[in-house]
Amino acid sequence: MLLFLDIDGPLIPFGAPDASYPVFERGVGVLPGESGHPLLCRVDPGLGARLVALGCELVWASTWMDDANAVLAPWLGLPPLPVVPWPDEDEPPALIHWKTRPLVDFAAGRPFVWIDDEITEADRAFVAVHHRAPALLHRVDHAYGVTPADFTAVREWLGRHPSD
Repeated sequence: MLLFLDIDGPLIPFGAPDASYPVFERGVGVLPGESGHPLLCRVDPGLGARLVALGCELVWASTWMDDANAVLAPWLGLPPLPVVPWPDEDEPPALIHWKTRPLVDFAAGRPFVWIDDEITEADRAFVAVHHRAPALLHRVDHAYGVTPADFTAVREWLGRHPSD
């Protein structure tokens, strides 16, 4: 089972008042902003272990591309992960998110979970028509990022759709 993971919004929360963001420090003497990315301190380093515990093949589905492995994976304690290649050309405006077609293509018929903060009903409808394997398109609130409730929803769906 693939798990496509967006970064901005799901892992790096945006939109909530600054006071609501937890500030995480990794190791002794690490201060927020000294990690190579000014917003990395908003990412809970414990998310890495929780993502691995889902038992899926984790794949970056973000405009961060290879920077996700250079900056974010070490913070989360993850090994380098595959990265979805995005098309170079701009897609014409459509109802579906620009990531939807490339994710369906990358999945190549395999079941997947997609965690993002921009998923719409149009994306769900497109995947239902163009992807025969089970797929969960799970939208998270960008203001707070992935929460325990999101992990519960994904685990419950995975329990109903065990991998081959």
